[in-house]
Parts: sequence; structure tokens; C-alpha cells
Amino acid sequence: MHDPTSHARRWPDKPAVIMGGTGETLTFAELDVRSKRLARLFHAEGLRPGDHVAILMENHIRYIEVFWAAFRSGLYLTAVNHHLTPGEAGYIIDDCDAQVLVMSEYKAGLATELVALTPKVRRRLMVDGTVPEYESYEEAIAAHPAEALDEEPLGRTMLYSSGSTGRPKGVWRPLSGRTVQQGKAALGPIYRDLYDMGPDTVYLSPAPIYHSAPLLFSTDSMALGATVVIMERFDAEEALALIEKYRVTHAQFVATMFARMLKLPEEVRGRYDLSSLEVVIHGAAPCPVPVKQAMIDWLGPILAEYYAGTEDTGATLIYSDEWLAHPGSVGRAIDGCAIHICDSDGNELPPGEVGRIYFETSGEIAAFQYYGEPDKTAGAHHPEHPNWTALGDLGRVDDEGYLYLADREAFMIISGGVNIYPQEIENVLLQHPGVADAAVFGVPNDEFGEEVKAIVQPADPSAADETFAEELMAHCARHLAKFKWPRSIEFLEDFPRSPTGKLYKAPLREKYWAGHASPII
Repeated sequence: MHDPTSHARRWPDKPAVIMGGTGETLTFAELDVRSKRLARLFHAEGLRPGDHVAILMENHIRYIEVFWAAFRSGLYLTAVNHHLTPGEAGYIIDDCDAQVLVMSEYKAGLATELVALTPKVRRRLMVDGTVPEYESYEEAIAAHPAEALDEEPLGRTMLYSSGSTGRPKGVWRPLSGRTVQQGKAALGPIYRDLYDMGPDTVYLSPAPIYHSAPLLFSTDSMALGATVVIMERFDAEEALALIEKYRVTHAQFVATMFARMLKLPEEVRGRYDLSSLEVVIHGAAPCPVPVKQAMIDWLGPILAEYYAGTEDTGATLIYSDEWLAHPGSVGRAIDGCAIHICDSDGNELPPGEVGRIYFETSGEIAAFQYYGEPDKTAGAHHPEHPNWTALGDLGRVDDEGYLYLADREAFMIISGGVNIYPQEIENVLLQHPGVADAAVFGVPNDEFGEEVKAIVQPADPSAADETFAEELMAHCARHLAKFKWPRSIEFLEDFPRSPTGKLYKAPLREKYWAGHASPII
């Protein structure tokens, strides 16, 4: 049993979702009814398997029923970061060919600005209220019967990843051909077998649900019959309180959340009963060795770390006992995939040498494309092995097959578990008439792992002062989401360059990472 209907028959009153802050609950029976009504709305609107819908909302209980309505209709669902600017969000919604957009009254201002930027959207629904061009979500779904469609082909997500450069790209795969009753995703058995999840699981999801890991882990847990507790926003002490209150068995965090929990006073940390925890999962960003060691010392050897990406072409996993013997590793390849480390020409390297990380997979997992981007799709695959795909990271494996991350191609920044892509910020800086050139990269941050640093070459060297830096900060604020803003700007009269004029970013970054074990941690 993998779908809301089968769960509703077996456990009609069991909570599928609980919102951590308010305690609002959605039972499996309610989830089944409401997702059926929305699936009927999608069908009445003319959407058929393979069509696209989008959701842009804060962590909200309605998020889950939108997800399941798309998945029981054979549709692609794109979850959009609600912190993006109108231009950034509008680009994704338009690029993914969404025909229906679901938003919330909480994002009313952004919703209004998106109307002109998303001409392909022909129906707009709003939760908790309405603004012009949007209709009441609640009234719209109430107009449709709570009856399953005659056929319920399994849909899937099409989430966006920026890869290494340029604008975000949708990660697309063909529909599986399964029905929703046959299983939401191939990952369900992985969660069951690797993390021992099932109907007795209570899963805490503290992160923004538009990210791939929170969204997919939460819904796959639910597909296995688990109850999912979703935090509206992360707070270190509240997370501990929720673990105690709901007897949470499984939770997933990023390294930044670990750091914040560890900063709580000992008397606060000791105030809560965390004995129900069986597995604490983490990923999305590398975890500093001292932080992970401290978490194991506190909670016991129950941490499970994975390395994967939105492209979902393979993964590694490492449990606490293995990590203690291989500190700093992100684990070995899980069953069904293999790791290859290759040089810039695609030649495989021996253990211990750093190179581009490829996952070898087959079948449905290997068949991803960047939506409408055949050149970028080709660039993510090995030139001679089409079922070897890369996430743009560099690393090495030891003689036992344990992977260690070394660096990231194109200097992608991970701050608090969020991917930030320097070229996008550089492009915005270069739009300013006072900027001759710019280099953006990550520098160490004790809480977030990395923060955004910008080095700017002014068109007029005499303009390199604090006033100009503030002007550039304001320029970034107008064009970028807040989490992408440079946290500091410095000036150079000229940059190190190759004989052909290519900017060398590595020498600029090196001094900031002196004394750190790697450019990531």
C-alpha cells in the first residue's frame, strides 16, 4: 500500500501530516478526499498525464495535498522556492510549462507580480484568501467530487537545479508507467530498507519543503504509512520539543541546524526527552567533522548521512559506526549505483586521486534530462558512458570505496544546505555600469558552512569605497533573492588571469580557506 486511498481505508483517522507550530492535522482520510477533489479539478481543466503544475508556498498543510493530487493524476509538479524574486520565480514557472499555479495568501504580493510573468498559466489558485487573478483554492476544490479518476497514472516531480552555471534547469524524467497504487517512487523501498521506515515512523521535517530532500523524504515516508511532522520554520529548541511531543522516530537536518542545536545551553538540550529517535538523517551540505562528532556524542550513533543531488542519479550513504572509522566521508554507493572518479578527459582515476564524481546507474534513474536543455543534459553525462552522470562535484574514493568530497566544479556555494550559484550573482553585478568584472565564491562561515563573497573590479578604481559597496549591495537586493546576496564586497584593481584573459578565481579564494581541511568544510 503506497497511496492515500489505501492508507485512508486502513488508518482513516491517523495523521498523515501534523504542522509543528499550530498542531493542525491532516488525516489520511482527509488527504485522500482533498487530493481526489484537486485531481478532478486538474482533469476538468484539461490537464492530462505528462502536463505540468507548479506550487509556490511556505511550509503549509495544503502543500501535501497538492503534491498527492498531481501524483495521482500523472502530472509533473514543480515546487518553487517562495523566497525568490518575481523574476526568478516567474522564470521557473514559465520554463516548466505549468498550466495551474497554486499559491497562498501569505505570498499575495509575489502572486500579483507573477501574473504578467507567467502567461502559460491558465488557472491560479490561492490558499487562505484571494487577490485579483487568483481564485479560492478551498472553493475551487469543493466544487469537484471526491472520486478517484478512472485512471491514476503515477506523476512525479520536476524540480529545478542550477547545476554549475546559468539559470536553473528542470530535472525531468519520463513517467514511470506505474499507477499511484503501485508505489509513489522507486525510493520508497530504499527508505524502508536503509532507514527502517514504515507505518510506525514519525518523521520530522524541519526544512523548507520546496527543497527536494524535505519534499521527497516527507512524501515517501507518508507513502510507507508514516506520520510527518512539518515545521513551519526551523527553530533549534522547538525541534527538540516536537521530537519529545510527537515521539519522533526519524528526523532530517542539515549541518547548519546541527550547529544551532549544539549552541543551545546544556540545560536546554537536556530538558527534552529525545529517546524516541531511531535515525537522524542529514545531507544537502557537507557536515564539519567536529559538528558531526558532537552530534554523535550527544544523540548516540544514530546519524545516517547521504550524498545525492536534485538530479537523483545515485547516492552514497554512511552510518555513524562507519563514519567514526572514516571521518569526513560521505559514504559508499548504495545498491543500484556505482561511483567513478574521472579526470577532465573522462579517464577513470585510481583510489586516492581527486577528480569529477560520476554515478553509474541504469534504467529509470539514469534517464534524466534537463528540461529543454539538451546541451546541458549532454554535459552532465560521461562522454563515453551515457549512464554515468555527474553532479558537478569533485572527490576521491579510498581503497574501501568510501567517498570524500574535495571541491565543487564552478565554485558552487552551499550555505546552510542551500545551493547558490556564483555565475548568477556575477551576472547581476556585471549589469551595474560601475563594475568592470566580478568574481563570486564561498568563504567560511561558522554557522552556515559558507557565505557569499564578491570581489569586484570597478570600472573607475577611485570608486572603490564603502559607498560603492553599499550601492552594489542594493543593486543585488533588487535582482536576487536574499539568500544569494553577497555578505561582503571587496575591490581589486585587476584580477589574476590566464594568457587568454580568463579570470582565475581559485587564487582569490585560497586565502579565505587557509587553515581549513578542505574548501568545503
